[in-house]
Amino acid sequence: MNTELARFNMVEQQIRPWNVLDHTVLEKLSFLDRCVFVPAAFQDVAYSDTEIPLAHGETMLAPRVAARLAQDLLLKPSDNVLEIGTGSGYLTALLASMAAKVLSLECHADVLAQAQTHLQQAGMANVQLRQSQGVPLDLPRASFDAVVLTGSVAQVPDELLSLLKPGGRLMAVVGEEPMMQATRYTLSSHGDLHSQVMWDVVLPRLHGFVQAPAFQF
Repeated sequence: MNTELARFNMVEQQIRPWNVLDHTVLEKLSFLDRCVFVPAAFQDVAYSDTEIPLAHGETMLAPRVAARLAQDLLLKPSDNVLEIGTGSGYLTALLASMAAKVLSLECHADVLAQAQTHLQQAGMANVQLRQSQGVPLDLPRASFDAVVLTGSVAQVPDELLSLLKPGGRLMAVVGEEPMMQATRYTLSSHGDLHSQVMWDVVLPRLHGFVQAPAFQF
């Protein structure tokens, strides 16, 4: 595979047409080697517009979805970022290339170990990985400029929103199939929380989060 050409085509044919127009995001994706993060059995589709299976029923996000999540976080080089759901580490690496530091949480030890290897191979030194399931309850309030969830949830827990600094943003895919929406939550400098639906997408559930109760007659 000509990986340089494959990355170019991924950016120009998949990501840019999906309203990912931020120059920093596009530049970082043009140099980030996605093959490093993809399981060996799926190397031939490393740059394809598809989710890639990981262990324990997890998936590697399609490139356009990872790119759009990163773009809509509105990251700054000084930001401290929390990622819930490390997965392969690809989105982790993209976030780390745009922010000061990233703390990424993953509930499966073997997936976390593989992501650690991937991130080391990619030369990402500003990432801390930790095994954790569900909502992290031991992190200080108001300690992150940006939070991103890499799978869908029925609703965003208040405990996660409390981790945002004033001016902080949280990106999550919220809802039930077949209607889910990528939503950005922003905490104003005065402490008011605002939400904005950004785009529609369906993602697998994030492990360890409470599901919405089923409707009963």
